[in-house]
Amino acid sequence: MGERLPIAFQCMTKVGDRVRGKMLEPVAMEVPIAGPVSNVVVPAPAVHNPRARKLRSAVWQDFTKERRADGNCVAVCNHCKKQLTATSRSGTTHLRNHLAICMTTSTRRAGKRRKLVVRRIHHNKSSADGRSGEGHASGEDNDNEGAHFDQELSRRDLVHMIVQHGYRFSMVDDVGFQKFVKNLQPQFRMVSYDMVRADSMEIYEGEKLKLQDSLLKIPCRVSISVDMWQSNTQMEYMCLTCHYIDHANDEWKIRKKILNFVHMEAPFAVDQIANLIVEKLHSWGIDRKLAAVVLDNCSGGDLVARELLRVLQPRRLLLNGDLFQVRSCAHILNLTVQESWEHASDITDRVRKMINYVKFERFQKFQDISKLLHMDQKLLVVDSPDSWSSLYIMFESACYYHDVLVRLAEQEGHYDVFLAASDWADVKALTEILDVVYHAMEKFPVENPTANLYFNEMCEIHVLLRTWRNSPSPVVAKVAGQMLSKFEGYWDLTRPVMAFASILDPRYKMKSLEYFFRLIYADEQFTAKTMLDVIQNTFNNLYNDYKHQSSDSWKNPSVLCYSRNSSSGMGSMYSNGDDSKTFSRITLSDARRGLDQYIQETSSGQSLKSDLDMYLEEAVYRQKEGNQDNFDILGWWKTFAAKYPVLSQMARDILAIPVSIIPLDSEARTLNEYLSTMDPSTVQGLVCAQDWLQEDPEVAGLSGQTNDGAPHGDELIVVPSQNR
Repeated sequence: MGERLPIAFQCMTKVGDRVRGKMLEPVAMEVPIAGPVSNVVVPAPAVHNPRARKLRSAVWQDFTKERRADGNCVAVCNHCKKQLTATSRSGTTHLRNHLAICMTTSTRRAGKRRKLVVRRIHHNKSSADGRSGEGHASGEDNDNEGAHFDQELSRRDLVHMIVQHGYRFSMVDDVGFQKFVKNLQPQFRMVSYDMVRADSMEIYEGEKLKLQDSLLKIPCRVSISVDMWQSNTQMEYMCLTCHYIDHANDEWKIRKKILNFVHMEAPFAVDQIANLIVEKLHSWGIDRKLAAVVLDNCSGGDLVARELLRVLQPRRLLLNGDLFQVRSCAHILNLTVQESWEHASDITDRVRKMINYVKFERFQKFQDISKLLHMDQKLLVVDSPDSWSSLYIMFESACYYHDVLVRLAEQEGHYDVFLAASDWADVKALTEILDVVYHAMEKFPVENPTANLYFNEMCEIHVLLRTWRNSPSPVVAKVAGQMLSKFEGYWDLTRPVMAFASILDPRYKMKSLEYFFRLIYADEQFTAKTMLDVIQNTFNNLYNDYKHQSSDSWKNPSVLCYSRNSSSGMGSMYSNGDDSKTFSRITLSDARRGLDQYIQETSSGQSLKSDLDMYLEEAVYRQKEGNQDNFDILGWWKTFAAKYPVLSQMARDILAIPVSIIPLDSEARTLNEYLSTMDPSTVQGLVCAQDWLQEDPEVAGLSGQTNDGAPHGDELIVVPSQNR
């Protein structure tokens, strides 16, 4: 036996065909190193070993490998001098983890395709080369300088940020911003105003191609809304917005995309607007897959809709165009109140006069009486003539302070500005009407405004208006009667679409229609039954149209997987007629729909019910718990698309019709000063690109960590916002 080796070197192993007895470095996995053993390190002996490994990992740029007196190797951090194990079996993961938490090391941020080395800035009062005051980059990382920095990618990210957040192009000329970027990355060459503008338009063109490709591939119909905008310089713009349900990544999501924001020379005729809309739809390739159009904020909307019907050919539309034009629920309610309140103008003027008198002449007395009656403080509001919602708030605040105002009237009896007892009864009744409409409107802004959401609320308002028109108060009866007439006129245009959406809501199916029609036409049950039959028959006709179209297009793998003419089984699953093209994405739901079609095709001798019959015969869906308003109807139809293949296609088209959006008022449809100074092509590029970039998955993930989403009031560009 030879001489006994030290304990630290008794770890022997055999690797492959290595020479017997070849010693490996001892294993010591404690991180960091601690214990009674000696921490004294000595430089590793400079003995040449041809078999020794080279330290190839980049982590060794921040560590020095040394051997301790007991023979163990350690890695000493170059920044904090901490010792960590450095055996061949310990790897380098723990070293990288240490660098991530070492407060004195340079910060490194890994990007998706690049790494930007952020270097520490030292403020040297007197340096060897004579520079002072201004910070300059440390030379510690000179070996990494330029290795991962990409000027073009950084330039694109900068312009991407400017477009997405609506910053000024001229921010690149700001001295403070230039200094910030220079300290962050001295290698970045700042771009000019013209370069930012040109790059912004390139982003617009690139994102436009992506969106156009997506719209061409979706297997469902789309709906559009048209809004007229105006700049500070009185230039007119038309905003064309597309609404559809996207089923990418096997998820059903409702989408809203601004397609065009195009300048129009005023004055413009109805046919000019209609032709421009058709031209833009054709350029996007969606003119033959249109479901419905909302023209609430479009000049001469009804006339434009008729012209569109003529140009687009009704046979290409749902039910030959019977569902083509719809109005949003919010627009219907706005028009109903605004066009009916003239019958209450006298009582409204008297309430306004009373509140103005109290606020500017007797406010101290008013406050004293409020304290005496222990009233909680609340604003006494005077309305804005152009806003019926502020009218409601004025009436509601007057009713709240009723006792205070009556007491004040008793003390100021010789003034005729206060209301009499009969006037107060009318005010309270009118406030009740406004309260119902106001709180219905409060429900409208939602994240996913599917068409089924507000059918029940609209029917409830219909029932109440028919009740209020029989009020003993002449003023209330006139107002309610006029509101009912306006409501029914606007509602008749939209009711079929919303009724269909309610039928496609598995929580209600036909139940909502049956219940509310009997309430609305309580004294006219024959009318109720007739209208119910009309809705059901029309829905059946629409279902038959979809069934016929489905039988013609079921070989499209984006809808179904099974091919009727297939002679080779699964080998032709991806065929599309005679086209030999293949499709890269087929989901499990698609496969299941193909199976269902195959079963129906090969079971012709059996008595099979349609998916519509099965759907209506089955019990309504009841949520086990939670708020009914939180029901995910798109998720439900995604889950049951295989069971109801034709109905699911109807649901995808009907539920996307934008009857639940909030139309912007005229003030909101005015471009800000920054956009108003730009040429129309740049305006369209910025407005559209900013809208399209809102759903950038990479940026969305970052913003979710660093921003609460709350507006800060300093945004320069505001995209025409509607509910998604």
